[in-house]
Amino acid sequence: MKKGAWTRRPSKGTASRRDEAELPDWDIDAGPQDVAGWSTGAQANMSAAIRWTAWGLLILGPLLGAFAYLSAPSQAGPLQRKSPPAAPATTGAQGAAGFAQLFVAAYIEAGEGDQAKLAAYYPAATGLRLEGAPGRRRGEQLSVVRLRQTQRGFGSVSVGPRNTAGMAPESASDRPDPKTDLKGPPGQTRYFQVPVATAVTAGGANGYTALTMPAEVAAPEQIKAPALVYGPMRPALPSDPRTQAVTEFLTAYLTGAGELDRYLAPGSRMAAIAPVPYTGIAVDALAIEGEQASSGPVTTVPRDGTTLRLLVALRATGPDEVRAPLTYALTLKTRAGRWEIAALDGAPATTTSQTPAPASSAASKP
Repeated sequence: MKKGAWTRRPSKGTASRRDEAELPDWDIDAGPQDVAGWSTGAQANMSAAIRWTAWGLLILGPLLGAFAYLSAPSQAGPLQRKSPPAAPATTGAQGAAGFAQLFVAAYIEAGEGDQAKLAAYYPAATGLRLEGAPGRRRGEQLSVVRLRQTQRGFGSVSVGPRNTAGMAPESASDRPDPKTDLKGPPGQTRYFQVPVATAVTAGGANGYTALTMPAEVAAPEQIKAPALVYGPMRPALPSDPRTQAVTEFLTAYLTGAGELDRYLAPGSRMAAIAPVPYTGIAVDALAIEGEQASSGPVTTVPRDGTTLRLLVALRATGPDEVRAPLTYALTLKTRAGRWEIAALDGAPATTTSQTPAPASSAASKP
């Protein structure tokens, strides 16, 4: 077409259709589109939620840390080491008694040069001066006769050994003089008091040490025996049903002759001594509960269920044909017209539960 020539304008409808045909496809819909199941609006909302959550965590983090720090329990100083549990008092007392027995035995046998042996019980013994030959005396049959707690962790133990001669003296000059020898003549019982300290060691066991060397003390004071519920001892008559009952029971109990169960009351349980220590017994006397004086012969048995306590004095013959005196406290009970053994009592019954008084105090009373 030549310049300046007039051209024909397409009609309005034709141009509109051409423009619509030439528009790109992504301009057709200007609204939100779905991408992998999410709309762009949902993505925007999610981004905003994540952004606010992150800001919230940043703000709450220090606050939560400060709260945890303030609410934590405070510690009073460094961690304290737990002390080992205290041992029962009875266990410590028994151990202290055994420790004192060993110390007294070593002390009696000690002589010149035995300081180290004594130091195992009393550490300061390494500086002691010991005289005489070791083993001149031995302590046998050591027994604890007194155990007293002076304060917590400290006690006093009295030990009574029977002194016997050790090895024979080398010469007459080595023989002990009963008048001057500290340990006394052979065969004599002396008493030594040992102060003992007790503590629990790091391993949890009890430990002991002597505070001084042993001190010789007087023998324990004898007390007056409390009154018993039984009457005076009287001859055991063969016709007395009580004599028959205790004789049959003690014969089975001490010699193994007969069935022990047939002499026991219902509910009682006992076993004969094994091995059998005696070949025979003879019941000599009885002391009956509540009996004030010797009464006439008893040949009857009271009604069933009657109980009675008594003491039985007897002589038991050993395999060597030597008879030894023995005393038993028994409780009897009647059933079916005969006496049965209800209990072998651990000790005679007393008339009072009060503490016995010393013999010297009781004797001084009018």
